[in-house]
Amino acid sequence: MWRNSIRGFSLIRAETGRRFSATAMEVSSVNPGSKKKSILYSRLSALGKSTSNATVWGTLDEWVEEGEPVDKYEIIGCANQLRRYKRYQHALEVIDWMEKMDLQFTYSDHAIRLDLLSKTEGVASAESYFTSLSQQGKNKYTYGALLNCYCKASMSAKAMKLFENMKELNLISSSLPYNNMMTLYRKFGQLEAVLQLFEEMKNRGLTPDSFTYVLLMQSYASLKDFEEVDRIMEEARRGGKGFLNWKMYTALARIYITEGHFAKAESTLQELEQVNKVHDRDVYHHLISLYAGTGNLAEVNRVWKSLKLAFPETINRSYFFMLHALARLKDLKGIKKCFEEWESSHSNYDIRLLYPVIGAHLLQSMIKESESLYENAVRKMETPCLRILEMFIDFAVANRMIDLGLKYINVVINANTENNGWKLSQERVQAFFKCLEEEKNVFLAEELFKKLRRIKSVDSNAYMSLVRVYSAAGRRDATIRQRMEEDGIEGDPETEKLLHRVCPK
Repeated sequence: MWRNSIRGFSLIRAETGRRFSATAMEVSSVNPGSKKKSILYSRLSALGKSTSNATVWGTLDEWVEEGEPVDKYEIIGCANQLRRYKRYQHALEVIDWMEKMDLQFTYSDHAIRLDLLSKTEGVASAESYFTSLSQQGKNKYTYGALLNCYCKASMSAKAMKLFENMKELNLISSSLPYNNMMTLYRKFGQLEAVLQLFEEMKNRGLTPDSFTYVLLMQSYASLKDFEEVDRIMEEARRGGKGFLNWKMYTALARIYITEGHFAKAESTLQELEQVNKVHDRDVYHHLISLYAGTGNLAEVNRVWKSLKLAFPETINRSYFFMLHALARLKDLKGIKKCFEEWESSHSNYDIRLLYPVIGAHLLQSMIKESESLYENAVRKMETPCLRILEMFIDFAVANRMIDLGLKYINVVINANTENNGWKLSQERVQAFFKCLEEEKNVFLAEELFKKLRRIKSVDSNAYMSLVRVYSAAGRRDATIRQRMEEDGIEGDPETEKLLHRVCPK
C-alpha cells in the first residue's frame, strides 16, 4: 500500500495528466478553431470553479442574447473539449442545449449523448436512451457507442452479444468496434482472443488503425513474444504515416522499458522525435515520462527545455509530469528548482504538484523537509490535504515510526470531526494496527481505537485488530465484549476464538 503512495512514480500515462482541470492557460492551448469559440469555451470551462450560480444553459443562452453567432460545430467542439477534460455533466448539458435549439442534431450527436449518459448516470441510462431511439437512430454510431460503454464497464456478455448483432446487421465498417472488443479481451487476459479478433477483422477487409497496432503489440508483449512486437511495428512503418503516430512509438517504448531494454526504448523515442514533429503537449509529457523510465536525466531535461520553448506559458499539467519524472530519477536538486519555478510563476496553486515532491523527499527519509513543504502548502491553501496526510501515514507504517503515523492519523480524524468528509481507509487502519501488534503497544492501540470510535468508524475488523494487539502483548481486557455489544458488532467464529484469549467469558 505504502509503495503505491510513496514509490508510485511509475510511467505516467496520458490519463493521469488529464485529471487536471482546464485552466485559463490550458484553454489557450486547445485551439477550438476561432477566437469567439475560445471565449465561449472559456466561459463554459469556468463553470464550477467560481462561487456564482452560472449554469451551462444559462451561459449558452447569454451567449445568444449577446448577439453572438451560434454555429453547431463550434458548440459541439466545446462539448468535446469538456469531454476531454472529463467534465462529462457539463458536456451533456451542452448536447442537451443543442437539441433544445434544434441545431441539426445528428446520429453522431446521439452517440455522443449516449456515451455521456453512461459516464454521468450509468450504463443503464445509456441503454434506456438507446432503446428510445428510432430504428434509423439505431445505426453504427449509436451501436458503436453502446458497445464502447459495455466494454469500458467490463460487461463482457452484453458486449459480445451486441458485437455479434452489429456483425449480423452489417454495422461494422471500421476497426473501432474490433478495437473495443480487443481491449475488453485484453483486460481479462484473453490474449489469444485478441489475436483471433485481429485475424477476423482482416478477413472482413477492415483496415487496422494505430490503436489496433498498439493493442497487438501490448498483447504480444504480454505473451513475451517480442519478435512479433517488433514485426507489428515494422508492418506499421511500411504502412506509412497513415498508420504511425506518436502513441505507437510511446507504446513500444513503454514495452521496452518494462522489459528493461532501455537502449531500444531510447532509440524508439529518438525515432519518434525525428518522424513526428512535436506540436502536442501530451507528446512532450510522454517523452519526459518515458526518458525518466530509462533513467536518462539528461534527455528528460532536454525535452523539458524544448517543451517550454514550444509553449512559453507552461501549464500546471506539464510541471506535474516533470516533477514526477524527477522524483522517479531521485533528482532532489532538480525537483527543488522545478517546484520553486512553478510556485513563483503560478497564482493557481494546485497542491497535487506537491505529491511527487513530498514523495521524493520521503523516499530519502527527509521528514522535516517533507513536513515543511506540506505546512507551507497548507498555509497557502488554507486547508489540509488528505492525499498527502495519507502519504505520511504510509511512510510511517512502512518505517515503523508509530509516533509520526499517529500524529497524522490524528490530523485526519480531527478533520473528520470538522465535517470535511474525510475517512481513513480500512486498509490504512489495519496496517497501523498491524504495526502496533508487532510492537505489542496496547496503549497506543487503545488510543487509536478511541479516536476511531469517536468518529463512528469502528467495525468488526477494527475490533479484530485491537484484540490481536492485546493477544500479541499477552494482555487481557474484560470490557471488549461489552464494547462490541454497545457498538452493535457481532463476532464471527474467528473473532470469538481471538476474544477467548483476551476476554474469556
